[in-house]
Order: sequence, then structure tokens, then C-alpha cells
Amino acid sequence: MTDASRVARRVVAYTDHDGRSKLWEDTTPPVVLDFKTVPGLGGSILWSTTAPAIIRRGVTPDPVPGMARLHPDPGGTTFMTMTMPPESVFESPDFDPEAAAAEQLRYLPGIADRMEPDAPGFHATDTVDYAIVLAGDICLEVDGEEICLEVGDTVVQLGARHAWRNRSAAPATLVFILLGAARE
Repeated sequence: MTDASRVARRVVAYTDHDGRSKLWEDTTPPVVLDFKTVPGLGGSILWSTTAPAIIRRGVTPDPVPGMARLHPDPGGTTFMTMTMPPESVFESPDFDPEAAAAEQLRYLPGIADRMEPDAPGFHATDTVDYAIVLAGDICLEVDGEEICLEVGDTVVQLGARHAWRNRSAAPATLVFILLGAARE
């Protein structure tokens, strides 16, 4: 992984059975995404909740290792980072789109299966997404429009069809918080 996509620490604080706040964990995330078929694509799954999210006294088992999919049900959450390589990676003669799609289905269940085969990168989810650019530059593309973002810029994505485009020469790292929602 690149420096921009390094796996940061995950610190989890909780309240013990006696009502005292404690640090439970200070380690790397249990799920690290290091794609082999797309050089520079990576990230980590930091935490998830089901609906309703419940805070209990005592250590709650880590929900991440057993996650069946990243797309949360209504009321659930997913907290993750993603580092996206420059578009030049996808233009390389060595790039294998079928192998990349299979790997993304394995690493990003519930999200990758929503990717549109005839419009690379485009997808829509039943989530409210909060995104923050941590490193690099990235563009958000929606139907007929595109806006480019820099470090510190944020996006609130309300279930719209969209794609992320890294038009720069360096990786871009974002943090995402996905809130499962119901569509009307």
C-alpha cells in the first residue's frame, strides 16, 4: 500500500460493567482491503453496526470480521477508508477488468454488486454517505456533472447514482461513513 493508503490505527473505547470508560483496543483494523488486481486500490473496514445500534456495558464483540456485506441495512452503519488509484491504472494494458470485478465482489460485498457493468464505477446505494477527502484529489461524477475535491472537502451523498474518478497522478484517500436508509 502507498503511504496515503497506509492502514491507520483503530482505537475503540467502551464502558465496562462498572460504568468506567476504558480503551478496549488500539490496533490495526481487522479487515484491510489490499486489492491485487488494481494497484493502489485499498482501504480498511473500521466498524459497522446493525439497526438499531446498541451501546452496552462491557466489550461488544468486534462486528467487522463477520460482516456479510458492506452495505448497511436501514439504520445500520459502515465506517471505512478507501484509497483510489489514478485512472491511469485502469488504462494500463495489464489491467484485467474481469479479475478486478471478481476481487471487488469478494472485498466489497453489497457495494461492488451494485456497480453498473455498462458504466464503469457508477453505482447507487440505499445509504446516506458522508465522505471526507484525507489525501489527494478526487472527482465525484453524477449524471452529466462532475465536481473535483481536495483534501478536507466533504460530500454528503444521498443515495444518488455516482462514480468516483481520480484524474490526478497520485492516489486519493477518503473516509466514508455509510448510513443505511430506506428509499421512498
